[in-house]
Parts: sequence; C-alpha cells; structure tokens
Amino acid sequence: MARIAGITIPNEKRIVIALTYIYGIGDTYSKKILAEAKVDESIRTKDLTEDQVNTVREIVEKKYHVEGELRRDIMGNIKRLKETGSYRGLRHIKRLPARGQRTKTNSRTLRGNVRSTAGSGRRVLTKT
Repeated sequence: MARIAGITIPNEKRIVIALTYIYGIGDTYSKKILAEAKVDESIRTKDLTEDQVNTVREIVEKKYHVEGELRRDIMGNIKRLKETGSYRGLRHIKRLPARGQRTKTNSRTLRGNVRSTAGSGRRVLTKT
C-alpha cells in the first residue's frame, strides 16, 4: 500500500485516479504530477515500484499544498474574511451561500434542510 501525504491510496485503482483521494489534488494536478515523475497513468497503484512511489511522494510534498496544510490555509482565509466583516465573511458567519447563489430555493443543505411550506389550510378533523 502506498502512502502519500499521510493518505493510503487504493491499490486496485489506476494511479491517476488514486492520487485524487488526496485532498487538494484533482484530475489536472494528478496528470501533471505523473508526467513530471515519468509514470504511466494507466498503471495500477499496486504495480508501481518503490522508486516511482517515492518520486511521486516527493513531488506532492514539495510542490503542492495538500491535506492539513491546505485545510489550514482555507480556514485561515475564511477566518480573515469573518474578522474583517466583509460580505463574504458575513455570509460564512450566517452559514449561507457566499458565492452569489440564490437562497429562495436550492440552499437547503446550508440552511439545515428547512422545509416550511404552507398547507392547504384545511383543518384536520380528530375523531372523539
């Protein structure tokens, strides 16, 4: 099992897909890393040699902000926005969409799945 940036990447998947299990690495970065390391994208993780794994690990750790470091940077940016009182910071404080999305509908997950709809207005009769 290969461990890169503190994450155990899956053995049965192709390496180009397995690298995307690391927070901060997507398809594009994965392809760039493998091209720089001169590793074929179609190889399964279990078929990599130790030298190839070490090369990929060095590239990821030296050139890219991933996992804890990236999460810390993002949290710091959000904290700065909140402290300065910017519009985006206020949206984060209120837990509302911060990038211009509509809130009349489609923001249920941020609002906590609140469903307040009006009924028909007819009273429910209870049997006595």
